[in-house]
Amino acid sequence: MHADVSIVRPEVLRDPVQGADFGVVEKPLSAFERLYNRGFLRKSLILVALALLWEAYARWLDNSLLFPTFSSTVQALVLNVADGTLPERAWTSLQVLVVGYAVGILLAALLTMVAISSRLGTDFLETLTSMFNPLPAIALLPLSMVWFGLGNASLVFVLVHSVLWAVALNTHSGFLSVSATLRMVGRNYGLCGWRYVWLILIPAAFPSILTGLKIGWAFAWRTLIAAELVFGVSAGSGGLGWFVYENKNLLAISDVFAGLLTVILIGLFVENVLFSSIERRTVRRWGMQH
Repeated sequence: MHADVSIVRPEVLRDPVQGADFGVVEKPLSAFERLYNRGFLRKSLILVALALLWEAYARWLDNSLLFPTFSSTVQALVLNVADGTLPERAWTSLQVLVVGYAVGILLAALLTMVAISSRLGTDFLETLTSMFNPLPAIALLPLSMVWFGLGNASLVFVLVHSVLWAVALNTHSGFLSVSATLRMVGRNYGLCGWRYVWLILIPAAFPSILTGLKIGWAFAWRTLIAAELVFGVSAGSGGLGWFVYENKNLLAISDVFAGLLTVILIGLFVENVLFSSIERRTVRRWGMQH
């Protein structure tokens, strides 16, 4: 037998407490903490520290043919920028880079579309990636020169190889990691084909896609500089890699370091300005990354 037992809870009355009695709820940040929270300032301090170490080591070594000082490198950089040499060489390299990078992304998108359409497409992409992704782009330089000659086409070929597999692999991995719930939402709305990919898969997998774009950019940039060191004269003018090679032959080591510093500065700009801006406007804004 079950007896109906009513439970009476005692009424609890609490006295109101003034907000000031709670103490400090939110502590204001100090000036140092506000500055430290800015990633740009932290990275700038790291760069300044590296420049000071460079200067100190070069002065201690005291051999400008082996390792010029940071100040002499900056001076050579300013002189080559002022006479237009470095901007012209950098523009030549960037033009070729943009073409190769764009073609590589386009081919990666096509391969990924084939891969997500069927199991055979997935096997096709995985097989090609396993075959060609470990193959260094520099190893294709001899074939590139035979097939396309000394020119922009040879450089574009090795750049496409550098970009294609990294972007395709990361994009496909991102698509596979999309949750089944999001997939079913897209199917329930009647999405299919490119609309399903554009509205469901790409936004959900964009962190992986962005990572692939970053890796592809880094591979392409260093491959381009290395390729220009071998056959950098294209259309009558070489790029940054050829600038470094020429000045090495002239034993102008400060100019060599100025060329390398230009490569580094362009890499820092692309990574910390362009890609960071895309990341802030997409994955961080969407709450997919902290």
